[in-house]
Amino acid sequence: MIGVKAPQNYLNEPGLIARIGDYVAPISRDNVMIITSPKAWLATQRAVEASFAPHGIQYQRYFLQGECTAATIAAFTEQAAAEDIRLIIGIGGGKVLDTAKGISESGGRLPLITVPTVAATCAAWSPISVLYTEAGAHLNSMPLQRTPEWVLVDSQIIAQTPVRYLKAGIVDALAKWYEFEPYLRQDDSSLSLILKAQAAKLALDIFEQLGEQAVADNQARQVTPALIKVVDAVIALAGMANSMRDEITRIGVAHGIHNSITRQPDLHGFLHGELVGFGLVIQSLLDTTGAPSRARLLNLLKVFSTPLTLRELGVTESVARRAAQIAQGVQIAPAIAARLPFALNAERIEQALLSAAGDDSADESPAGDKENVAPALTERPLQPQAAYSSGK
Repeated sequence: MIGVKAPQNYLNEPGLIARIGDYVAPISRDNVMIITSPKAWLATQRAVEASFAPHGIQYQRYFLQGECTAATIAAFTEQAAAEDIRLIIGIGGGKVLDTAKGISESGGRLPLITVPTVAATCAAWSPISVLYTEAGAHLNSMPLQRTPEWVLVDSQIIAQTPVRYLKAGIVDALAKWYEFEPYLRQDDSSLSLILKAQAAKLALDIFEQLGEQAVADNQARQVTPALIKVVDAVIALAGMANSMRDEITRIGVAHGIHNSITRQPDLHGFLHGELVGFGLVIQSLLDTTGAPSRARLLNLLKVFSTPLTLRELGVTESVARRAAQIAQGVQIAPAIAARLPFALNAERIEQALLSAAGDDSADESPAGDKENVAPALTERPLQPQAAYSSGK
C-alpha cells in the first residue's frame, strides 16, 4: 500500500506575494481567515492588501499567540465556524502554518493556502500539524486529509529573513535521508520507503552542492538560482518525502530526540532544525552498523551551524541527570525501533548523550555497552540566539 498526500499546487517565485490575490480570488473573495504572526504580517501586509484590493477580497486577520496547540486550533476553528469562513490562509513559519492546517482540517476540511515566510521546515507542504503544549513541549501530530490548494513561496521574502532559519531548514530536511536510510538498510522491499528515501537523498545532494552558496546568498539578501533551489529542497522535497506513507510506521530517531529535548524548558532557544541536527549527532553515535559516513554528516552539521554537543545546547550542569531525562523522554515504540539496524533503548541513548556532552561528563556514564557508542565529539561552542518571530 502506498498513500500520497501532497498540495494541489506548489509555486516558488520572487515577488509572488504581490500576486496572492490571483490565487485567493478563485477560491473565495470573502469570509477569508488569515492566520499569521506579527513579524510575518509586517513583512507581507502591504503586498497582501494591495493584491486583494482589485479582487475585492475581504478577510479577517488573526495572530497566533504562542504555540500550535490543540486548544488554539479548536478556538480558531470555533471562530471560523462563527464567521462562516470559506478559506484559511497561513502566512508565517512552521507553527503558524501548522495552526492554519489544523483549522482547515478541524473546520470541515476548508480550502487552505500556505505562505511560508521562512524556509525553516517543510510545514507549508507536510500533511500533518505538529502539536505542542502551551509550554512548548512536543505533544503529537495531527494527520491531515485536506492538503493546501496552493503552497505559495516568495523567495524574495525568505531572502530577507535571518540566515539562521535557512540553515535550520536545511538541517531539518537533510535529516530525512539520515533517518530513512537505517530503515531502508533493514527493509528495501517497501516502495513507499524507497520513494521517501530517494526524495530525501535528492534534497541532501542539493544541499551538498548548493547549500553554502544559498546561505551566502541569503546572508546577502539576494534571490539566486541556488537559493531558490535550496528553498525548494527544504519545503517541497522534504515535504514530498513526508507525504508518502504505507501501513508501517517509521519514526525518525533524530526527530524523536528533538521531541524529548522540547520538554526541557531551558532549551527552547533553539530552532526545530537545530535540535533535529543534534538528534542526528546522537543517532550517529548509536548507529555503528555500517551507517553512511559519520564524518560527512558531522561536517555538514558544522557547515550549517548545528549544535553538536550538550554543552553547545547550554547543558553545563547536572549533565548526567539531564542526559537521563532526555533519553527517557524519547518515545519510539519498541515495535518501530525493532525495524532499525541498531539497538535503541533509553540506556544506549543516555550513553550517546553523555558521549556528546562536550566535556568530561562522559565519565559520568553508567556502566553498560560503552563499546557500542562512538567516541565523544570535539567541542565547538554555539550560543542560542533569539528566534526571529515569523510564526516559529
